[in-house]
Amino acid sequence: MILLKDWRRLLLVGDWAVIALAALLVAASFPLLWRGGSASQAVVRRDGAIVAELPLTVHKKIVVEGPIGTTVIEVQPGRARVLSDPGPRQYCVRQGWLTRPNAVAICAPNHVSLVLGGGRSDHDSLSY
Repeated sequence: MILLKDWRRLLLVGDWAVIALAALLVAASFPLLWRGGSASQAVVRRDGAIVAELPLTVHKKIVVEGPIGTTVIEVQPGRARVLSDPGPRQYCVRQGWLTRPNAVAICAPNHVSLVLGGGRSDHDSLSY
């Protein structure tokens, strides 16, 4: 039986160079091939219905009334966020700035969501 230390002795300098080059190419492929591009619009929904579609090229604040209060959404060039929400845990506010296509902030208690559209998705599908 060949042990690991015996196997390593069979590798030459060229073999290690090929292994290192392959590892470098795999590491470089992740940021180059799995880019989603940039988002182009922010879509605000309340109870599943679209309230506003805003381009990510302007500064704007949107006020959305929900069942428990007012949600404020802020849009700036290239990004958007939920600025304030009446929900108790503030998960959608803590989500911070959304910049990638198909990024989502959901304010479930107030039935409001923010989705960035445009570009390519960072993933093919999601499952849980």
